[in-house]
Amino acid sequence: MMDSTNSSVSFDEADTRDAEMHSAIDEWIDDLVAAVDDARASQRFQDWLDVQQRFHDYSYRNTLLIKQQCPEATKVAGYRTWQEEFDRYVTEGESAIWIWAPIITTRCPECENSPSYHEQIGCEYDETPPEEWSEGLVGFTPASVFDVSQTEGEPLPELATEAAGEAGDLVGRLFDIADAVGVSVRVVPDEVWRHGNADGVCEWPDGGDEQPVVEVRDRPERAAIAGTLIHEYVHALLHSGALDEPERAKREVEAEAVTYIVGRHCGLDMSGSAFYLAAWDSESADAIRDRLQRISRTAADLLGFLEE
Repeated sequence: MMDSTNSSVSFDEADTRDAEMHSAIDEWIDDLVAAVDDARASQRFQDWLDVQQRFHDYSYRNTLLIKQQCPEATKVAGYRTWQEEFDRYVTEGESAIWIWAPIITTRCPECENSPSYHEQIGCEYDETPPEEWSEGLVGFTPASVFDVSQTEGEPLPELATEAAGEAGDLVGRLFDIADAVGVSVRVVPDEVWRHGNADGVCEWPDGGDEQPVVEVRDRPERAAIAGTLIHEYVHALLHSGALDEPERAKREVEAEAVTYIVGRHCGLDMSGSAFYLAAWDSESADAIRDRLQRISRTAADLLGFLEE
């Protein structure tokens, strides 16, 4: 529950592992919904964001699972991957961290299932034989990984992304990815800034198919400009169209969350960030899932653009 201790969960029993992994994610989201106007919910949400920024290319479901089993994890890999790619070995007695791994196999073009399940459900597609089907995602299965802290052996190579967060450089890199994001962007001198107390805006031109325009107010703090650019890029990617005030507040949480993930990953000091989830107090568990997925995917997209 939300007021329980931070003890980790485990999925030791193979027979029940699949159901327990689903249940653990559902319970975390249900607890968040139940206490969304409580400071504990905001802290739990920020704890998840901290894990998401370390594993930005993982789905929100997998980062939730990692958070619940090993909150301090920094780099995870499978047993053989540690051995074969890093010359490291899992320490005897360590418990696996269980996440969802994609199942990629040939699948029916009609029902998008594997050949065996295609037959089981009675799909009648027969235009091409199964041996000519292309491969694709047919589901997910529990897979075991271990954190680097659970291994010993050769030191890990330095990761270039960890040292790429100088604020001044980040501003330039954010300008470089404007086309990939699909925006026009400009820094406006403070003396001609026309948007009041806002530090940045994302506006869509009236009519036509023109791309949104992001403007940020110029100021000496380069890190602040970088954070504002990230925030407005999120709006450009996710939040087009007219919004009522309640939805606007909900989407501000999304934008702040993505900014926190991307900013922290790039080395910005995000210690002043605070998340007030009370804006989500009318949301269902399914709606919260959708928002977590949008946050996870948008952060991964932006970091992918930056790392290219």
